[in-house]
Amino acid sequence: MSKLRLKISMSLDGFVAGLDQSVETPLGIGGMRLHEWIFPLAAWRTPHGLEGGEVNVSTPVIEESLANIGATIMGRNMFGGHPGAWNAENPWQGWWGTNPPFHHPVFVLTHHARSMLPLEGGNTFTFVTDGIESALAQARSWAHGKDVSLAGGANVARQYLAAGLVDEMEINLVPTLLGRGERLFDGDDDLHGLQLVRTIAAPNVTHLKFTRS
Repeated sequence: MSKLRLKISMSLDGFVAGLDQSVETPLGIGGMRLHEWIFPLAAWRTPHGLEGGEVNVSTPVIEESLANIGATIMGRNMFGGHPGAWNAENPWQGWWGTNPPFHHPVFVLTHHARSMLPLEGGNTFTFVTDGIESALAQARSWAHGKDVSLAGGANVARQYLAAGLVDEMEINLVPTLLGRGERLFDGDDDLHGLQLVRTIAAPNVTHLKFTRS
């Protein structure tokens, strides 16, 4: 069976997003600092349609995270950035424009039903209202044997971790403090079978890889 693989950036004090996430500040106050290590890298820029970029110790980590992925799961906040029902007259199309960087089916967990959203480059967004197990089953069906990426945010990641459904987890630990915001591990003292198998120190980030024992 295909693996469910979580990848997420986290501050030293355990936050994966800052306070006051919104359309204007999708990562919350200070949250952009969690991703500054990846933006200059060619391995990140190329899938986003950007030229050039650096190569460093993080490059193979990024390339590994993108390899053999056939579908992605994310939460409503990561896709939308605003709560409540969808705007039927002007529905939100995501943060990524008409050609998002996934190039495979994406399944969005939400409480509000919505028709599938097809975009360019093989991107389709399916909105799942009946829980994490349903989203995972649909993602695996569309992945055709490839792995499924769990992109976040924190709430959805916590649900899959608590259910013991995450097979691999890559935490990109960034040497910054946010002080407040949304934590990945909030009230949970169990990694649910995940064990640390690799640590890579890179410029402005340390990559911690966990797999299920």
